[in-house]
Order: sequence, then C-alpha cells, then structure tokens
Amino acid sequence: MRLPALACLTLAACSSTMKAEPPPPRWSPGTVHRPGHTSARGLVDVRGLVHAHSVYSHDACDGRPKTDAGTFDQDCLADFRRDACAAKHDFIFLTDHGAHFTEAEFPEVLLYRPEAGDQLVLHEGHPTANRLACPDGSSVLLVAGTETGMMPVGLERHLAPPAMRSAWYGRTDDEAITFAQDAGAVVLFQHTEDWTVAELAQKPIDGFEMYNLHANALMNLGIAAELVFGKVEQGDFDGLPHPDAFFTAFALDDERYLSRWGSVLARGSRRVTTMGTDCHRNTFPQKLQDGERIDSYRRMMIMFSNHLLVRPGSDGLADDRALKAALRARRLFGTFDFLGTPDGFEFVALAGPDTKEIGDEVSLRTGVALEVKTPSVRDLDPNAPKPTITTRLLKARPDGWDEVASTTEATLRYVPTEPGAYRAEVRIVPAHLEPFIGKRRDFLRASRPWVMSNAIDVVP
Repeated sequence: MRLPALACLTLAACSSTMKAEPPPPRWSPGTVHRPGHTSARGLVDVRGLVHAHSVYSHDACDGRPKTDAGTFDQDCLADFRRDACAAKHDFIFLTDHGAHFTEAEFPEVLLYRPEAGDQLVLHEGHPTANRLACPDGSSVLLVAGTETGMMPVGLERHLAPPAMRSAWYGRTDDEAITFAQDAGAVVLFQHTEDWTVAELAQKPIDGFEMYNLHANALMNLGIAAELVFGKVEQGDFDGLPHPDAFFTAFALDDERYLSRWGSVLARGSRRVTTMGTDCHRNTFPQKLQDGERIDSYRRMMIMFSNHLLVRPGSDGLADDRALKAALRARRLFGTFDFLGTPDGFEFVALAGPDTKEIGDEVSLRTGVALEVKTPSVRDLDPNAPKPTITTRLLKARPDGWDEVASTTEATLRYVPTEPGAYRAEVRIVPAHLEPFIGKRRDFLRASRPWVMSNAIDVVP
C-alpha cells in the first residue's frame, strides 16, 4: 500500500499542509520519487545516501572547499543543499574527510543553517542530526560522519578534542572502531577493494560497501574518457544519451566488491553493505547538454539510493537513531535509480507464521521459504519499449556468490535446503531507455544490476 503522506509522519519530508498533487509524469531520466511505502510489519521505506562529501572535505568543490580568505565556499555549500533537496532524499549520511571535518564542531558539521529554516535533532540535549529545510517545505535528515582511516557514520559527537581528532579518525584498530561505536556511530569500511576478506570479516566493524561510484568510475575509465574527452569537452553532444542517463555507459558489476562481499558472509560474519555515492563535486566539471556539470551533486545523488527499512518510534517519527538501528540490523537494499525507479520490490523469509526481513536470521527447522517480489519501473510510459527484468536469489560462497534461483515472473519463491547467507538481486536490460540514449544503443544490450539487497541468514 502506498501512503503519499508517510514521509511527513516520519522524516518531516513533506510540508505540514498536504495539497492535492497532479498526476505523476511519465518516467524519464532524472525523475526521482520518495518511496512513500510501509510494510505490513510497520517498517517504513526511506531513501538516501551513505557516503557523501561537503565543504568539510579537503578535496571537495574542485579541491578548493575554502576560499583564499580561509572561509568555506558558500557557493559549493549552497550547491550541496540545493541538490540534496532536488534529489528528494529522506536522509544523507555525511562522510567528510579529516581535513576539514576535524576543524569544525557540532552542529556546524551537520551543515546547520538556522536562517534557512533548518531544525536540529537533539539527544540528551546535544545536536545529533539536522533536518535541512528545502524550498518546497520538505526536509532532508543530515547526519555527520567521516571518511578517514575508517568511515564511522552517524557520529553524535566528535571522538576527541581538536588536537587529537585526526589521530583517532585515522585509526582502524579494534579500539578505535569500538570507541566510535560508543559515540553512536555505525562503523563502515569504505572502498571495499582496499581491504582484505580477513579484515572485513574479523574487524569489529558494522559493515562495508557493496558498491562505490568513484571505484566504479575508475573501472569504467575507458568509456568515460571516450565520452568526456572525445565528445563533451569538445562541446559535441550529437548522439549522446540524455544527460541524466549518462551513466548507462558504465558497467556496474564490480567483481572486487561482489567477491569480497560474498566471501565475508560465507565465513558467517554479519555485515551490513551499503552503496557509496562518494560525491565530492570535484571530478568531471565539463557540462552536459543541460548546462549542468557531469558530476554535479544532483546528478551524483540521483544515480542510486540506499533504502532503509526503519521502525518509527512510538510518536510515529524516525530520527537519526532509527536510521542507524536499521543500518545495524542490515535492513537495507540499494537501487540504481538512473535506470528507473523500482516499484514493488520486497525480499522476505517466510518461517511458519512469521515473516522475517532483510538482515534477519531464520532457522531451517521452522520450514523456510525465501520470497522476492519483482519490481516494475514506476510511472513508465506504457508505450515505451519494455525492459527485461530478472529477479535472482544468490547464496554467499567462499569466493563470491552462487545463483540458486531466478525468474522473470512477478514473484520468486525458493525453499532453501542448506544454511547460508542469501541475498536478492534484480537485473534489468534497459530497453525502455531507447528514447533517451541517442546513438549509443549499444548501452542498452547488457544486463545491469538494478536492485541489490542485504542478506537474510538461514541457519540450521
């Protein structure tokens, strides 16, 4: 059941006065939607980013987040704020680098601007999150974090006084990890390709990334150079895709991430995995045919999302702590939204009379069935070419993943006979992008991941 006002009840994402909305436009690249969905078990689907950089990162804003006068670049900050609203995210977990994150205090690191109408979230009298006010009356919940040695997200305070912060944030030993967790953070390891399976499995972290845009862009450097330097930099847009379908050129499967992910879970380690936007507004300043730079915050922010299934409090609200509880519980799936908004996805385990969620554990003794609902592209023009959508169920193995079932039907149902970590993946051959792809129809031939869930653990 779709509840349009749901985000108003949870993350204050809507204005206080609900107005009748016009019929939704047909989907096209750049279209974004709030999920607005609640499950029969009372979990609310909220959408946002995990891993984003603002002016408090030394390499953001084309490497100049500070002006010559030593003040932070207010234009770049305004870009971030505007584009976070344009992307219609419910939340953003900031991950600013040690320089300049360590130099600023709470609530400044939350990008708090009271004159813009922002509202702080307080716990024990201290600011832990910021509801960034958007011009349309909605808001985005911003939560602080840092990408230094490790990547603690949802920090509720700095770990140490200013002189000691860089040292603490730069550490990756067990003491530093647990110290950050004690400060309220969910501790992730960023850039999964930089860590061994043993480190990801044995360190007391909460999780790591299943996908990272910067790493994936480097993997696709050849096609990126062909498009950017062979066409865009020359101002030649003839035959190029719609600017918000630009990333259709990328191969999205990164074996370095997928193999480590499966290997860690096959060892029995419970870890949440996230999709890292890693936006800096510092990589591709060239402008596409819409006059917007390739790596604008908006364009990076709408490429994909992390969906958290949160449990609101007794007052009906979900704050930063509710988001972190969902992260720790691994109730997360990621969606590549530039390929279309997935509508109707669900992955559960049916165990007798109980329904278990993504991230849960279920015993074979209860008689388990794993069930995945295949999504469709929301608001797709019925006259558009039809995408091919395949739903898969995969089981973690010591060197990656094994497919155990797949379907193109509306529901995939699988009865496991072996314990293990099982995740759902929906793949799409995006034929529906044909009207937006220019002359590069070769981009439409490959199957790409569209939805990637965290695992359900089946135990004996």
